[in-house]
Amino acid sequence: MLKYYAFDALLQETGWLEPAYVGVDAHGIIQYLNSVPPPQPIAFESVQGFAVPGFQNAHSHAFQYAMAGLAENHPAGIADDFWTWREAMYQCALAVDPDQAQAIAAMLYAEMVRVGYTHVAEFHYLHHNIDGKPYAHIAEMGLRMVEAAKQAGIKITLIPVFYQQGGFGLNPQPRQRRFISPTVEHYFKLLEVSAQALKNYTHACLGFSVHSLRAVTLADIKATFEQGPAQLPFHLHVAEQKKEVADCLAFCGKRPMQWVLDNLNVDARFNLVHATHLNDDEVSRLAKSGATVVLCPSTEGNLGDGIFRMKDYIKQGGRWSIGTDSHIGLNPLEEFRMIDYRQRLITNQRNTFDGDAAACLVNEAVRSGRRAMGVSANAHFEIGQPLDAVVYQSGSHLLTTTSAKNRLATLLYTADSSRIAGTLVNGRWVVKAQHHQNGAAIKSAFAKSMHQLKIR
Repeated sequence: MLKYYAFDALLQETGWLEPAYVGVDAHGIIQYLNSVPPPQPIAFESVQGFAVPGFQNAHSHAFQYAMAGLAENHPAGIADDFWTWREAMYQCALAVDPDQAQAIAAMLYAEMVRVGYTHVAEFHYLHHNIDGKPYAHIAEMGLRMVEAAKQAGIKITLIPVFYQQGGFGLNPQPRQRRFISPTVEHYFKLLEVSAQALKNYTHACLGFSVHSLRAVTLADIKATFEQGPAQLPFHLHVAEQKKEVADCLAFCGKRPMQWVLDNLNVDARFNLVHATHLNDDEVSRLAKSGATVVLCPSTEGNLGDGIFRMKDYIKQGGRWSIGTDSHIGLNPLEEFRMIDYRQRLITNQRNTFDGDAAACLVNEAVRSGRRAMGVSANAHFEIGQPLDAVVYQSGSHLLTTTSAKNRLATLLYTADSSRIAGTLVNGRWVVKAQHHQNGAAIKSAFAKSMHQLKIR
Protein backbone atom coordinates (compact mmCIF):
# COMPACT_ATOMS: atom_id res chain seq x y z
CA MET A 1 0.00 0.00 0.00
CA LEU A 2 1.46 3.32 -1.09
CA LYS A 3 1.06 6.65 0.66
CA TYR A 4 0.11 9.33 -1.90
CA TYR A 5 0.67 13.07 -1.85
CA ALA A 6 -0.79 15.62 -4.24
CA PHE A 7 1.36 18.76 -4.44
CA ASP A 8 0.45 21.91 -6.34
CA ALA A 9 3.83 21.52 -8.07
CA LEU A 10 7.13 19.70 -7.64
CA LEU A 11 10.51 20.99 -8.79
CA GLN A 12 12.70 19.00 -11.15
CA GLU A 13 15.94 20.23 -12.74
CA THR A 14 14.02 20.84 -15.96
CA GLY A 15 11.25 22.82 -14.28
CA TRP A 16 7.99 22.28 -12.41
CA LEU A 17 5.86 19.16 -12.57
CA GLU A 18 2.39 20.66 -12.06
CA PRO A 19 0.35 19.28 -10.40
CA ALA A 20 2.42 16.48 -8.91
CA TYR A 21 1.17 13.15 -7.59
CA VAL A 22 3.74 11.18 -5.61
CA GLY A 23 3.30 7.71 -4.17
CA VAL A 24 5.81 6.34 -1.65
CA ASP A 25 6.18 2.91 -0.10
CA ALA A 26 6.60 2.11 3.59
CA HIS A 27 10.28 3.10 3.40
CA GLY A 28 9.54 6.48 1.82
CA ILE A 29 10.80 5.42 -1.62
CA ILE A 30 9.01 6.98 -4.57
CA GLN A 31 7.04 4.40 -6.57
CA TYR A 32 4.75 6.79 -8.46
CA LEU A 33 5.53 10.25 -9.85
CA ASN A 34 3.30 11.96 -12.39
CA SER A 35 1.25 15.03 -13.18
CA VAL A 36 -1.91 12.89 -13.21
CA PRO A 37 -3.14 10.56 -10.46
CA PRO A 38 -2.88 6.79 -10.96
CA PRO A 39 -5.79 5.24 -12.85
CA GLN A 40 -7.04 3.25 -9.88
CA PRO A 41 -9.00 5.07 -7.14
CA ILE A 42 -6.67 6.24 -4.38
CA ALA A 43 -6.71 8.32 -1.24
CA PHE A 44 -4.07 11.01 -1.16
CA GLU A 45 -2.96 13.83 1.09
CA SER A 46 -3.59 17.13 -0.64
CA VAL A 47 -0.71 19.53 0.07
CA GLN A 48 -1.18 23.19 -0.79
CA GLY A 49 2.45 23.78 -1.52
CA PHE A 50 5.38 23.58 -3.89
CA ALA A 51 7.77 20.69 -3.22
CA VAL A 52 11.48 21.49 -3.65
CA PRO A 53 14.18 18.85 -3.13
CA GLY A 54 15.43 18.79 0.45
CA PHE A 55 18.75 20.58 0.78
CA GLN A 56 22.08 19.08 1.84
CA ASN A 57 24.07 20.81 4.57
CA ALA A 58 27.57 19.78 3.48
CA HIS A 59 29.53 21.24 6.41
CA SER A 60 28.52 21.23 10.08
CA HIS A 61 30.35 21.50 13.41
CA ALA A 62 27.34 20.72 15.61
CA PHE A 63 28.82 21.64 19.00
CA GLN A 64 29.44 25.21 17.79
CA TYR A 65 25.68 25.82 17.72
CA ALA A 66 25.94 26.18 21.52
CA MET A 67 27.97 29.38 21.05
CA ALA A 68 26.01 30.94 18.16
CA GLY A 69 25.78 34.67 18.85
CA LEU A 70 28.18 34.61 21.80
CA ALA A 71 31.27 36.00 20.05
CA GLU A 72 29.80 39.32 18.89
CA ASN A 73 30.96 41.59 21.72
CA HIS A 74 34.03 43.40 20.35
CA PRO A 75 35.86 45.54 22.95
CA ALA A 76 37.28 48.77 21.58
CA GLY A 77 40.95 48.75 20.69
CA ILE A 78 41.25 44.97 20.37
CA ALA A 79 41.59 43.26 16.99
CA ASP A 80 38.94 40.57 16.58
CA ASP A 81 39.23 38.05 13.75
CA PHE A 82 38.99 34.35 12.99
CA TRP A 83 41.92 33.54 15.25
CA THR A 84 40.45 35.28 18.31
CA TRP A 85 37.06 33.70 17.58
CA ARG A 86 38.82 30.33 17.52
CA GLU A 87 39.85 30.80 21.16
CA ALA A 88 36.20 31.20 22.14
CA MET A 89 35.39 28.07 20.13
CA TYR A 90 38.03 26.10 22.04
CA GLN A 91 36.37 27.04 25.33
CA CYS A 92 33.07 25.69 24.06
CA ALA A 93 34.76 22.52 22.77
CA LEU A 94 36.34 21.89 26.17
CA ALA A 95 33.02 22.20 28.01
CA VAL A 96 30.52 19.77 26.49
CA ASP A 97 30.09 16.17 27.59
CA PRO A 98 28.53 13.46 25.37
CA ASP A 99 24.97 13.98 26.63
CA GLN A 100 25.23 17.72 26.09
CA ALA A 101 26.84 17.29 22.67
CA GLN A 102 23.96 15.05 21.61
CA ALA A 103 21.34 17.47 22.92
CA ILE A 104 22.98 20.40 21.11
CA ALA A 105 23.25 18.45 17.87
CA ALA A 106 19.65 17.21 18.05
CA MET A 107 18.38 20.78 18.51
CA LEU A 108 20.55 22.01 15.65
CA TYR A 109 19.51 19.20 13.33
CA ALA A 110 15.84 19.71 14.15
CA GLU A 111 16.23 23.36 13.19
CA MET A 112 17.96 22.31 9.98
CA VAL A 113 14.99 20.13 9.06
CA ARG A 114 12.61 22.97 9.90
CA VAL A 115 14.31 25.27 7.37
CA GLY A 116 14.57 22.64 4.63
CA TYR A 117 17.72 20.57 5.07
CA THR A 118 17.15 16.81 4.89
CA HIS A 119 20.78 15.61 5.07
CA VAL A 120 23.77 16.92 7.02
CA ALA A 121 27.50 16.21 6.75
CA GLU A 122 28.89 16.37 10.27
CA PHE A 123 32.57 17.38 10.05
CA HIS A 124 33.32 15.84 13.41
CA TYR A 125 36.54 16.47 15.31
CA LEU A 126 35.35 16.61 18.95
CA HIS A 127 36.51 13.03 19.57
CA HIS A 128 37.88 12.62 23.09
CA ASN A 129 37.00 13.23 26.70
CA ILE A 130 37.45 16.66 28.26
CA ASP A 131 40.86 15.57 29.56
CA GLY A 132 41.93 14.59 26.01
CA LYS A 133 41.82 10.84 26.63
CA PRO A 134 39.79 8.58 24.32
CA TYR A 135 36.43 7.34 25.57
CA ALA A 136 36.04 3.61 26.19
CA HIS A 137 34.12 3.63 22.91
CA ILE A 138 36.57 5.68 20.88
CA ALA A 139 33.83 6.90 18.54
CA GLU A 140 31.49 7.82 21.43
CA MET A 141 31.04 11.42 20.31
CA GLY A 142 30.46 10.44 16.69
CA LEU A 143 27.87 7.93 17.84
CA ARG A 144 26.13 10.77 19.69
CA MET A 145 25.95 12.79 16.46
CA VAL A 146 24.27 9.85 14.74
CA GLU A 147 21.82 9.45 17.62
CA ALA A 148 21.06 13.18 17.44
CA ALA A 149 20.32 12.89 13.73
CA LYS A 150 18.02 9.97 14.43
CA GLN A 151 16.13 12.02 17.03
CA ALA A 152 15.84 14.96 14.66
CA GLY A 153 14.80 12.85 11.67
CA ILE A 154 17.58 14.07 9.41
CA LYS A 155 19.94 11.95 7.35
CA ILE A 156 23.60 12.21 8.33
CA THR A 157 26.98 11.63 6.76
CA LEU A 158 29.38 11.35 9.67
CA ILE A 159 32.83 12.61 8.73
CA PRO A 160 35.39 11.79 11.44
CA VAL A 161 38.21 14.32 11.11
CA PHE A 162 41.95 13.69 11.36
CA TYR A 163 43.46 16.46 13.53
CA GLN A 164 47.07 15.95 14.60
CA GLN A 165 48.95 19.18 15.29
CA GLY A 166 48.53 22.81 16.34
CA GLY A 167 49.70 24.50 13.14
CA PHE A 168 52.29 24.04 10.42
CA GLY A 169 55.12 22.14 12.12
CA LEU A 170 53.72 22.82 15.61
CA ASN A 171 52.74 20.49 18.42
CA PRO A 172 49.04 20.43 19.33
CA GLN A 173 47.91 23.04 21.85
CA PRO A 174 46.41 21.86 25.16
CA ARG A 175 43.04 23.36 24.24
CA GLN A 176 42.98 21.16 21.10
CA ARG A 177 43.35 17.98 23.17
CA ARG A 178 39.89 16.62 22.41
CA PHE A 179 40.59 16.66 18.66
CA ILE A 180 43.90 14.83 18.38
CA SER A 181 44.73 11.57 16.61
CA PRO A 182 48.53 11.33 16.79
CA THR A 183 49.09 9.07 13.77
CA VAL A 184 47.42 7.92 10.57
CA GLU A 185 46.91 4.52 12.21
CA HIS A 186 45.07 6.07 15.15
CA TYR A 187 42.84 8.00 12.75
CA PHE A 188 42.01 4.93 10.65
CA LYS A 189 41.06 3.05 13.82
CA LEU A 190 38.73 5.91 14.72
CA LEU A 191 37.27 5.78 11.22
CA GLU A 192 36.76 2.02 11.46
CA VAL A 193 34.96 2.25 14.80
CA SER A 194 32.91 5.20 13.55
CA ALA A 195 31.65 3.04 10.68
CA GLN A 196 30.33 0.58 13.25
CA ALA A 197 28.51 3.41 15.04
CA LEU A 198 26.36 4.00 11.96
CA LYS A 199 24.66 0.62 12.13
CA ASN A 200 21.94 1.76 14.53
CA TYR A 201 20.56 4.29 12.03
CA THR A 202 19.55 3.27 8.53
CA HIS A 203 19.94 6.80 7.22
CA ALA A 204 23.57 7.34 8.23
CA CYS A 205 26.63 7.01 6.05
CA LEU A 206 30.34 7.77 6.31
CA GLY A 207 32.93 10.13 4.87
CA PHE A 208 36.53 10.79 5.84
CA SER A 209 38.59 13.89 6.29
CA VAL A 210 41.72 15.76 7.18
CA HIS A 211 40.91 18.96 9.06
CA SER A 212 43.31 21.22 7.14
CA LEU A 213 46.88 21.46 5.92
CA ARG A 214 47.87 23.17 9.15
CA ALA A 215 46.37 20.44 11.35
CA VAL A 216 48.11 17.34 9.92
CA THR A 217 51.64 16.84 8.59
CA LEU A 218 51.79 17.07 4.81
CA ALA A 219 53.13 13.52 4.53
CA ASP A 220 50.26 12.19 6.64
CA ILE A 221 47.68 14.11 4.60
CA LYS A 222 48.91 12.26 1.50
CA ALA A 223 48.92 8.94 3.33
CA THR A 224 45.41 9.47 4.70
CA PHE A 225 43.90 10.21 1.32
CA GLU A 226 45.85 7.58 -0.60
CA GLN A 227 45.24 4.81 1.94
CA GLY A 228 41.72 5.85 2.88
CA PRO A 229 38.49 4.20 1.67
CA ALA A 230 38.30 4.76 -2.09
CA GLN A 231 34.49 4.75 -2.16
CA LEU A 232 33.94 7.52 0.42
CA PRO A 233 33.76 11.30 -0.08
CA PHE A 234 36.82 13.18 1.23
CA HIS A 235 36.46 16.57 2.97
CA LEU A 236 39.14 19.17 3.77
CA HIS A 237 39.25 22.79 4.97
CA VAL A 238 41.54 24.80 2.69
CA ALA A 239 42.65 28.42 2.20
CA GLU A 240 40.00 29.87 4.52
CA GLN A 241 42.19 32.64 5.96
CA LYS A 242 44.92 34.89 4.56
CA LYS A 243 47.17 34.00 7.51
CA GLU A 244 46.72 30.33 6.69
CA VAL A 245 47.86 30.99 3.11
CA ALA A 246 50.90 32.98 4.29
CA ASP A 247 51.84 30.37 6.91
CA CYS A 248 51.57 27.53 4.39
CA LEU A 249 53.69 29.41 1.86
CA ALA A 250 56.35 30.07 4.48
CA PHE A 251 56.31 26.44 5.66
CA CYS A 252 56.43 24.53 2.38
CA GLY A 253 56.84 27.10 -0.38
CA LYS A 254 53.32 26.59 -1.74
CA ARG A 255 49.90 28.09 -1.15
CA PRO A 256 47.37 25.67 0.42
CA MET A 257 45.27 25.05 -2.68
CA GLN A 258 48.39 24.87 -4.81
CA TRP A 259 49.80 22.16 -2.52
CA VAL A 260 46.54 20.20 -2.60
CA LEU A 261 46.35 20.30 -6.40
CA ASP A 262 50.03 19.42 -6.81
CA ASN A 263 50.14 16.58 -4.29
CA LEU A 264 46.74 14.89 -4.21
CA ASN A 265 44.75 13.35 -7.01
CA VAL A 266 41.96 15.92 -6.76
CA ASP A 267 38.78 14.65 -8.37
CA ALA A 268 35.03 14.41 -7.83
CA ARG A 269 35.50 12.75 -4.41
CA PHE A 270 36.99 15.96 -2.99
CA ASN A 271 34.92 18.46 -1.02
CA LEU A 272 37.10 21.49 -0.30
CA VAL A 273 35.59 23.70 2.37
CA HIS A 274 35.75 27.50 2.00
CA ALA A 275 38.62 27.79 -0.55
CA THR A 276 38.33 31.52 0.07
CA HIS A 277 41.72 32.78 -1.04
CA LEU A 278 42.64 31.42 -4.48
CA ASN A 279 44.72 32.87 -7.31
CA ASP A 280 43.81 32.59 -11.01
CA ASP A 281 45.69 29.35 -11.57
CA GLU A 282 44.12 27.69 -8.52
CA VAL A 283 40.61 28.71 -9.56
CA SER A 284 41.14 27.28 -13.04
CA ARG A 285 42.74 24.02 -11.94
CA LEU A 286 40.17 23.47 -9.21
CA ALA A 287 37.24 24.05 -11.57
CA LYS A 288 38.67 21.53 -14.04
CA SER A 289 39.33 18.90 -11.35
CA GLY A 290 35.69 17.97 -10.77
CA ALA A 291 35.99 18.65 -7.04
CA THR A 292 33.28 20.44 -5.08
CA VAL A 293 33.86 23.63 -3.10
CA VAL A 294 31.69 23.74 0.04
CA LEU A 295 30.66 27.34 0.70
CA CYS A 296 29.39 28.48 4.09
CA PRO A 297 28.44 32.11 3.41
CA SER A 298 26.92 33.08 6.76
CA THR A 299 29.87 31.68 8.72
CA GLU A 300 32.44 33.03 6.26
CA GLY A 301 30.86 36.45 6.62
CA ASN A 302 30.63 36.21 10.39
CA LEU A 303 34.29 35.22 10.72
CA GLY A 304 35.54 37.77 8.22
CA ASP A 305 37.07 35.04 6.06
CA GLY A 306 36.64 36.78 2.73
CA ILE A 307 34.71 36.10 -0.45
CA PHE A 308 35.13 33.04 -2.67
CA ARG A 309 35.65 33.81 -6.37
CA MET A 310 32.32 32.32 -7.37
CA LYS A 311 31.78 34.13 -10.66
CA ASP A 312 35.22 33.20 -12.00
CA TYR A 313 34.82 29.64 -10.75
CA ILE A 314 31.43 28.81 -12.24
CA LYS A 315 32.39 30.32 -15.61
CA GLN A 316 34.97 27.53 -15.81
CA GLY A 317 32.49 24.83 -14.84
CA GLY A 318 33.29 24.65 -11.11
CA ARG A 319 31.10 22.58 -8.78
CA TRP A 320 29.92 23.76 -5.34
CA SER A 321 27.57 23.03 -2.46
CA ILE A 322 26.54 24.78 0.76
CA GLY A 323 27.04 24.26 4.49
CA THR A 324 26.37 26.20 7.68
CA ASP A 325 29.66 25.45 9.51
CA SER A 326 29.38 27.32 12.85
CA HIS A 327 25.58 27.75 12.44
CA ILE A 328 25.42 31.48 13.00
CA GLY A 329 22.85 31.25 10.19
CA LEU A 330 20.81 28.23 9.08
CA ASN A 331 18.32 29.13 6.34
CA PRO A 332 19.51 27.72 2.97
CA LEU A 333 17.72 30.48 1.07
CA GLU A 334 19.79 33.06 2.94
CA GLU A 335 22.98 31.14 2.10
CA PHE A 336 22.02 31.21 -1.59
CA ARG A 337 21.29 34.92 -1.50
CA MET A 338 24.59 35.66 0.21
CA ILE A 339 26.48 33.67 -2.44
CA ASP A 340 24.88 35.72 -5.18
CA TYR A 341 24.77 39.14 -3.52
CA ARG A 342 28.37 39.26 -2.38
CA GLN A 343 29.42 38.64 -6.00
CA ARG A 344 27.14 41.48 -7.12
CA LEU A 345 28.70 43.76 -4.53
CA ILE A 346 32.30 43.14 -5.62
CA THR A 347 31.61 43.07 -9.39
CA ASN A 348 28.90 45.77 -9.50
CA GLN A 349 26.98 43.45 -11.82
CA ARG A 350 23.79 41.48 -11.21
CA ASN A 351 24.40 38.44 -13.43
CA THR A 352 26.48 36.17 -11.21
CA PHE A 353 24.76 33.25 -12.95
CA ASP A 354 23.77 33.04 -16.60
CA GLY A 355 20.07 32.51 -17.21
CA ASP A 356 17.74 31.56 -14.36
CA ALA A 357 19.85 32.36 -11.27
CA ALA A 358 17.52 30.59 -8.83
CA ALA A 359 17.55 27.39 -10.88
CA CYS A 360 21.35 27.52 -11.15
CA LEU A 361 21.66 27.88 -7.38
CA VAL A 362 19.23 25.16 -6.37
CA ASN A 363 20.18 22.64 -9.06
CA GLU A 364 23.91 22.83 -8.38
CA ALA A 365 23.58 22.89 -4.60
CA VAL A 366 21.40 19.77 -4.65
CA ARG A 367 23.48 17.90 -7.25
CA SER A 368 26.86 18.56 -5.65
CA GLY A 369 25.44 18.50 -2.13
CA ARG A 370 24.30 14.92 -2.62
CA ARG A 371 27.72 14.00 -3.94
CA ALA A 372 29.32 15.56 -0.85
CA MET A 373 27.14 13.26 1.25
CA GLY A 374 28.16 10.18 -0.69
CA VAL A 375 24.70 9.89 -2.26
CA SER A 376 24.00 9.41 -5.96
CA ALA A 377 20.72 10.43 -7.58
CA ASN A 378 20.08 11.51 -11.15
CA ALA A 379 17.10 13.80 -10.67
CA HIS A 380 15.69 15.95 -7.90
CA PHE A 381 12.85 13.43 -7.55
CA GLU A 382 12.65 10.06 -9.26
CA ILE A 383 11.14 6.62 -8.89
CA GLY A 384 13.36 4.46 -6.73
CA GLN A 385 14.69 7.38 -4.68
CA PRO A 386 13.41 8.63 -1.28
CA LEU A 387 10.96 11.49 -1.10
CA ASP A 388 12.99 14.17 0.67
CA ALA A 389 11.43 17.59 0.19
CA VAL A 390 10.91 21.00 1.68
CA VAL A 391 7.43 22.27 0.86
CA TYR A 392 6.76 25.99 0.52
CA GLN A 393 3.26 27.37 0.96
CA SER A 394 1.62 27.98 -2.40
CA GLY A 395 -0.93 30.38 -0.94
CA SER A 396 1.46 33.17 0.07
CA HIS A 397 0.55 36.50 -1.50
CA LEU A 398 3.46 36.75 -3.92
CA LEU A 399 3.34 33.14 -5.09
CA THR A 400 -0.39 33.10 -5.82
CA THR A 401 0.19 35.86 -8.39
CA THR A 402 3.44 34.46 -9.84
CA SER A 403 3.86 32.40 -13.02
CA ALA A 404 5.65 29.05 -13.00
CA LYS A 405 8.54 30.69 -14.87
CA ASN A 406 9.20 33.10 -11.99
CA ARG A 407 8.12 30.87 -9.10
CA LEU A 408 11.50 29.52 -8.01
CA ALA A 409 13.16 32.94 -8.18
CA THR A 410 10.33 34.41 -6.12
CA LEU A 411 10.82 31.70 -3.52
CA LEU A 412 14.59 31.91 -3.39
CA TYR A 413 14.97 35.68 -3.41
CA THR A 414 11.99 36.72 -1.26
CA ALA A 415 10.95 33.87 1.05
CA ASP A 416 11.98 33.12 4.60
CA SER A 417 11.38 30.09 6.79
CA SER A 418 7.89 31.28 7.70
CA ARG A 419 6.81 30.33 4.15
CA ILE A 420 7.64 26.65 4.71
CA ALA A 421 4.63 24.35 5.04
CA GLY A 422 6.83 21.48 6.22
CA THR A 423 9.69 19.11 5.47
CA LEU A 424 9.40 15.50 4.38
CA VAL A 425 12.20 12.99 4.96
CA ASN A 426 11.77 9.49 3.54
CA GLY A 427 8.22 10.31 2.57
CA ARG A 428 7.05 11.33 6.03
CA TRP A 429 6.50 14.73 7.62
CA VAL A 430 9.26 15.43 10.14
CA VAL A 431 8.26 19.08 10.45
CA LYS A 432 4.78 20.35 9.58
CA ALA A 433 3.43 23.85 10.18
CA GLN A 434 6.70 24.72 11.99
CA HIS A 435 6.22 21.86 14.51
CA HIS A 436 8.84 19.11 14.70
CA GLN A 437 7.55 15.62 15.48
CA ASN A 438 10.03 15.30 18.39
CA GLY A 439 10.36 19.00 19.05
CA ALA A 440 9.27 19.15 22.69
CA ALA A 441 11.71 16.49 23.90
CA ILE A 442 14.57 17.87 21.81
CA LYS A 443 14.03 21.42 23.04
CA SER A 444 13.78 20.29 26.67
CA ALA A 445 17.09 18.38 26.50
CA PHE A 446 18.77 21.31 24.79
CA ALA A 447 17.58 23.78 27.44
CA LYS A 448 18.79 21.44 30.21
CA SER A 449 22.23 21.21 28.59
CA MET A 450 22.53 24.95 28.12
CA HIS A 451 21.66 25.56 31.79
CA GLN A 452 24.29 23.01 32.81
CA LEU A 453 26.97 24.57 30.62
CA LYS A 454 26.25 28.15 31.73
CA ILE A 455 27.89 29.56 28.60
CA ARG A 456 24.95 31.58 27.30
